[in-house]
Amino acid sequence: MDNTITYKNVHNHFKLNGFHLTKEDLCRIAYSFIKEGEDFEQSVGDFLLDWFDDKPYIDMYTSGTTGNPKSIRIEKDAMVKSAIATGDFFDLQPGNRVLHCLPANYVAGKMMFVRSFILGLDMDFVPPSSHPLEHNDQKYDFAAMVPLQAKNSIDKLSNIKKIIIGGVKIHKSLEQELIKLPVDIYETYGMTETITHIAAKKVGVEAFTTLPHVTVSVNENQCLEIVAKNIGSEKIVTNDIVKLISDNQFIWLGRFDNVINSGGIKIMPEQVEAKLSTLIPRRYFVNGEPDETLGEKVVLYVEGSPMDIDHSVFDVLDKYEKPKEIVFIPKFKETATGKIMREESKNITV
Repeated sequence: MDNTITYKNVHNHFKLNGFHLTKEDLCRIAYSFIKEGEDFEQSVGDFLLDWFDDKPYIDMYTSGTTGNPKSIRIEKDAMVKSAIATGDFFDLQPGNRVLHCLPANYVAGKMMFVRSFILGLDMDFVPPSSHPLEHNDQKYDFAAMVPLQAKNSIDKLSNIKKIIIGGVKIHKSLEQELIKLPVDIYETYGMTETITHIAAKKVGVEAFTTLPHVTVSVNENQCLEIVAKNIGSEKIVTNDIVKLISDNQFIWLGRFDNVINSGGIKIMPEQVEAKLSTLIPRRYFVNGEPDETLGEKVVLYVEGSPMDIDHSVFDVLDKYEKPKEIVFIPKFKETATGKIMREESKNITV
């Protein structure tokens, strides 16, 4: 990394909502946001003051997908290097116009600010909502969204040249809509521990490709291991089962902690869900539940009131993948980033 590029500096091309702002300007705005801003602005104010203080790190929370959110410490220099890697991978240039529509209390929202400071981006920051382009006809070079935002903005996404979508896996039906658009759209892979994404793939492509300075391997459980030299020297071991193609490409298959062992056959819920993706018109997930005969049985959980499901839809599944039971849950429980919390949801009673 160029030694002149540091978290203490703001690129002279950086703009926020049309205004050139210095580090001092941003600190003044931060105090204003904290004192009299709306909730989403207060989290921005907190982040700005954290970013420009004398500490070389920031404490932030994981999303809590597979357990309680936990606090982790991230070095600011590592966040700068992550921003540069994103800029290199997606060819972001100083002065590029970008849309920031994510909440700033999570790593993805924080990193949009860091990329803009470091790369000199012209950033429009709007209140995070599920319809970020509802009253916005501006043209952008780049934006980051979660799948729900992309789905609700499908008719306006062509106003953005390049879009990254993360936080939750893109549903097959949405992916089929996105592929048709004349836009470069990427699904990203990452987590708080990796300072947002470390890999990306164009929608419709099966394998993720890592960002610069990131290599991957698998352990004895076929779970992904990540070495991101620009972030730190320690190997990050995940619970994601992948098919490794090379040290910089992999296909995501599912979560190790979700695997169902039914009669000695290992079943990945995410693979079953993918096969059913265009056949069930509601949100759903597959989970393993105790069974006296099989050890575990496959159960399909569907959101909403009970409905008739034609069992012929399960013809796309292998024999052992077919649900032994269907359970309806009024409303799934989810994390703040929109990921379904399987264990918490299935324990909800009507």
